[in-house]
Amino acid sequence: MKKICFLILIIFIAVRSFAQAEPVQTKTDPSLTETPVLLKTLAGNISGTLTTPQTINGKIPVVLIIAGSGPVDRDGNSTKLNLATNNYKLIAEALGKNGIASLRYDKRMVGESAPTEKEDNLRFDDYVDDAIGMINLLKEDKRFGKVIILGHSEGSLVGILAASATEENTNALISVEGAGRRADEILKEQMKTQPEYIANGFKRILDSLAKGSIQKKVDPALYFIARPSIQSYLMSWCRFDPQQEIKKLRIPILILQGSTDLQVNVTDAEKLKKARSSAILTIIPNMNHVLKDAPADKEKNMATYTQPNLPLKPEFVNSVIEFIKGLK
Repeated sequence: MKKICFLILIIFIAVRSFAQAEPVQTKTDPSLTETPVLLKTLAGNISGTLTTPQTINGKIPVVLIIAGSGPVDRDGNSTKLNLATNNYKLIAEALGKNGIASLRYDKRMVGESAPTEKEDNLRFDDYVDDAIGMINLLKEDKRFGKVIILGHSEGSLVGILAASATEENTNALISVEGAGRRADEILKEQMKTQPEYIANGFKRILDSLAKGSIQKKVDPALYFIARPSIQSYLMSWCRFDPQQEIKKLRIPILILQGSTDLQVNVTDAEKLKKARSSAILTIIPNMNHVLKDAPADKEKNMATYTQPNLPLKPEFVNSVIEFIKGLK
């Protein structure tokens, strides 16, 4: 098996602008209907898939699924990361079988969401704007009632910010394996596994970005993570504190966290819960970052990242369905 880098947040910065993820070929459940959705933006089109039950009686809830870090496509796969999970497609199918529609989409510069901008023009806010655009599309669709955001990993923060900007159109938020700290704190922590000169060099650049200063002269050894063309993106991402942002929401919130996630800690979920005390926090035993049953052992845990036919952790699916059906 091709090695998957544990530092997935770091990988995504290194390859984001060149990624063209190819979806794993799977069949759609015959009880569901999938139709293409296209959101037009000034930077290009964002391509997605709307999944609905074949029969819709009255208005049904709809979930916007926001992908996590890296060049990950709408199904949760990426050839660049050697990632084949199908986790977002599996979420969509589980929702559809329970009478709930969903929309998942390729991120900017990934899959069919063709880029029209350069890497140095991309900002974290662009991901938020795309989510807002998708929320507005769903709200205008007369087939749907409640609109729920489900953000996974990096998508959790994107979802929190999008929900804050569209609370009149968003009825609830589900944060899945979402960070409870600023990106610079997490990146510095992850860099501790790298050689000391790389970790220290990257820390100096992050500290400089925190002061609003771009570093144009970068050690070639740091280009994979801190080349000048992505520093503006890093700066825009690191300015958001998930705890401060989630405090602003006044909608129902479900926080889901796996106990064997190697990328986001249980303490991150607890930080989000502490910041928004009314949120529901559910820790799912033996669920990893890609929402599959996995042990704490790193090698066995990471092996699930390339097994798209593995089902989602049942407790995860049940928690999502129960939360949505319990919304008033």
